[in-house]
Amino acid sequence: MAAVPMVELWRGGILESMHSGHAVICDDKGGIVEAWGDPEAVIFPRSSCKMVQALPLIESGAAAAYGLSDAQLALACASHNGAAIHTGPVARWLADLGLGEADLRCGPQMPDDGDARKKLICTDKKPCQLHNNCSGKHTGFLTLNKHLKGGPEYIDPDHPVQRTVRAAFEEVTDLLSPGFGIDGCSAPNFATTMHGLARAMAFFATAYSRNGLRDRAATRLVGAMQAYPELVAGERRACTNLMRAMGGRVAVKTGAEAMFTAILPDQKRGIAVKIMDGADRASEAAITALLIRAGALDRNHPIVDRYLTGPILNRRRIAAAEIRLAPEFTG
Repeated sequence: MAAVPMVELWRGGILESMHSGHAVICDDKGGIVEAWGDPEAVIFPRSSCKMVQALPLIESGAAAAYGLSDAQLALACASHNGAAIHTGPVARWLADLGLGEADLRCGPQMPDDGDARKKLICTDKKPCQLHNNCSGKHTGFLTLNKHLKGGPEYIDPDHPVQRTVRAAFEEVTDLLSPGFGIDGCSAPNFATTMHGLARAMAFFATAYSRNGLRDRAATRLVGAMQAYPELVAGERRACTNLMRAMGGRVAVKTGAEAMFTAILPDQKRGIAVKIMDGADRASEAAITALLIRAGALDRNHPIVDRYLTGPILNRRRIAAAEIRLAPEFTG
């Protein structure tokens, strides 16, 4: 099946843009509750699966051995803004490991946080790897690597760290990955299907009801994301705003190229969304609509206007266009 129209942009009463994609909602057994597009479409989850990549950090005993806090686990799942609340804790975490910024393999990135960006520009300093939105994930990899006594190139697909990550990924998606691509942070990103990714999110959503080692690891990661939404993304970011709007009852995670996932423990549901043209505005609208549909987000909450029902303003703050859900998605 092909991707289906999901999100539209209307201007002056005329359909201007259309965003098509796939979406899957899974139940506590991993079965499909609802789906749009092709549940078997193969995708790269990108950063929407960072909580899966963090599972071995806890399962291996590394998190306990190094006394990791929930805030650090939230950073391990983060695509952060590079603000001081992100870079400072990551630097201290590395120091606690006896490591430094040079041990990271994610590459430097200009921070998205306005204050951090301004500070760099005004002091004529270059961004470093701490500013990379994936520096928390990579510090988690380094923690696992130190526990496993692996070599320094922990992003190599054949490195023990990535072999462990791939094993966990395939087990919670319940699918063998057909391959991997290299992510923006240089780590391998393992492919799966939309159903597999939603099934993994449903596993996280129901882990609290079981008591296995992986269940306890998943429950702790979900709790860390819910407790520290500002560390998972940052101010003015959809992940942080949506988690706050739902009162810490749901964990959501964006990924590059318009991926989005959601973990709904109260509803025992997992959600995966992929917009095929890579437009974040469409994935944010789609996940907002699905959270409302699942009963996790109040449709009257002000955050809904920001991502779904509110007008698109031009530079003079005049309403110029609007987002609508496509009939194929709302039906």
